[in-house]
Amino acid sequence: MLLTIFLAIVFCGAITLLLLSAVAFIQDTKFFSSAPKEAQEVLIPRDKELFYGARTIGWALMVFSILMILGVGIISIWDGFRSGFTFWQFFLRFVLIFTIYKLYDMICFDYFLLCKFHFFQYYFPEVEEVYKNRKYGFNIRSQLLKLLVIFPAASALAAWVCTLFM
Repeated sequence: MLLTIFLAIVFCGAITLLLLSAVAFIQDTKFFSSAPKEAQEVLIPRDKELFYGARTIGWALMVFSILMILGVGIISIWDGFRSGFTFWQFFLRFVLIFTIYKLYDMICFDYFLLCKFHFFQYYFPEVEEVYKNRKYGFNIRSQLLKLLVIFPAASALAAWVCTLFM
């Protein structure tokens, strides 16, 4: 259980690093497909780097964060095999990691970074009007769908696949 909590924290850190690299360093609008349509429509493509080497740093951070995410998956599965996990143990591990991540995403990214601290608006000021006077992000419905339906279903599928190889 302690390893599962640690892996969830690493997963959240990796996603944070991924966000930071895309928004602050790479600044390519194709990475903002999950942003509301209203925000995507006003985004201005950034042809010039924030500073010399910013995109190189961003891509390096992005690759590192993807490797961290893959590492979380590999370690969680490998440890489950090593420990002789059942379907329910695998399911609980996966659903806990996803639930902790989604709650972190909803609270830290959508509420604090987007609405309170205006992190995204700092790097893309043209979206300020879109997010003005928002108490929460635009996508609460899709966030709750992921939290309550998609992630538990994906966790069950992953747990089932893992138990096939036991």
